[in-house]
Amino acid sequence: MTDPSLSPSNSEERMVMTSLPRTMITGAQMLFVAFGALVLVPLLTGLDPNVALFTAGIGTLVFHATTRMSVPVFLASSFAFIAPIQGSVASFGVSATLGGMIAAGLVYVAISQAVRLKGTAWLHRLLPPVVVGPVIMVIGLALAPVAVSMASGETSDGIGYGQAMVLSMSSLLVTLILAVFGRGLLRLVPILGGIVTGYVLALMMGVVDFTPVREASWLSMPSFTAPSFHWAAILFMIPVAIAPAVEHIGDMVAIGSVTGKNYLEKPGLHRTLLGDGLATMTAGLFGGPPNTTYSEVTGAVTLTRAFDPRIMIAAAFTAIILAFVGKLGAILQTIPGPVMGGIMTLLFGSIAVVGMNTLVRAGKPLTAPRNLVIVSLVLVFGIGGMQFGGGQFTLQGVSLAALVGIVLNLVLPKAEQS
Repeated sequence: MTDPSLSPSNSEERMVMTSLPRTMITGAQMLFVAFGALVLVPLLTGLDPNVALFTAGIGTLVFHATTRMSVPVFLASSFAFIAPIQGSVASFGVSATLGGMIAAGLVYVAISQAVRLKGTAWLHRLLPPVVVGPVIMVIGLALAPVAVSMASGETSDGIGYGQAMVLSMSSLLVTLILAVFGRGLLRLVPILGGIVTGYVLALMMGVVDFTPVREASWLSMPSFTAPSFHWAAILFMIPVAIAPAVEHIGDMVAIGSVTGKNYLEKPGLHRTLLGDGLATMTAGLFGGPPNTTYSEVTGAVTLTRAFDPRIMIAAAFTAIILAFVGKLGAILQTIPGPVMGGIMTLLFGSIAVVGMNTLVRAGKPLTAPRNLVIVSLVLVFGIGGMQFGGGQFTLQGVSLAALVGIVLNLVLPKAEQS
């Protein structure tokens, strides 16, 4: 007689039972890889880190529902959003900024539907490298002075200049070492390594205030914030979607090269862009930063060969559960400003380098009159603080820079360049 325990149904059941714990553990590992960068965005922009964990989890589930669980990615906020969110919060407040982020999500949705109907050729014509490159550079450099102020301790009470520089430069140094010389998992967590190093030094210096941790409950509801809609904040945030949308295409190509699949065809670029857009809108509804596909997780997938999208679903549920641990958010909020400032100096600079690389890869002579005009005006208008209009209809910063670049690209003649 055949042993019933060896029947196909029982063996399949055992496989499911053994694979579930493995999937959950691997998913938790993926969240660990993304954790440092995931919580960095809310900590630097004044948003709640527990809400960011919750919306990253919910956003990831929305993305996988949209793409039919076909792409192994975890969603969280792009660093390209840090400087614009900081500027918007300072000018319009958190609630209006969330409304602007929802509008940016709508831009994703609109782009996805245009890609579905017309393909991607129109996108490359509207946003060539000569426009996208300098706009990304503006995103990185516009608020670089904020990073320097935080790193030098100007924004922190109770931390002197000397202490601030030790904390910021130590955090920066460890982040650099892990990013350049790290191997395996260490190379995937340079930001987390820098934050931990700076935090330990801050503890040794006695400059960490644990009052928020003592007052926080172990389990608590994240501090959700409702959005409000104001034209000025919407106009400010909408163009910020350009850079992550372009980055998204690169992320899909990168993860496809790792898994050996063409995600631009199946599930299709229009579906992955739609997933990002809906996830960003969902995050804005709860008070979290925008959600986009996450490059750090691409590196983790490469290292672990974890190609199963269910692993990212497990990471999403882990993030949602951690969002309700009140002590965790309180601990994150005790990280001293100089620690974050040291890492910001690298992040903002690296965003600018991405923009420069976009221009370099295009291979076009930047001193040609047409390109010179576009790049120069985008950079000076975006970084220099040029402002058009007033009140609810103010154009400035990234929004003005992007609009200037797009208009100039459309109206200037496409002359032959030698």
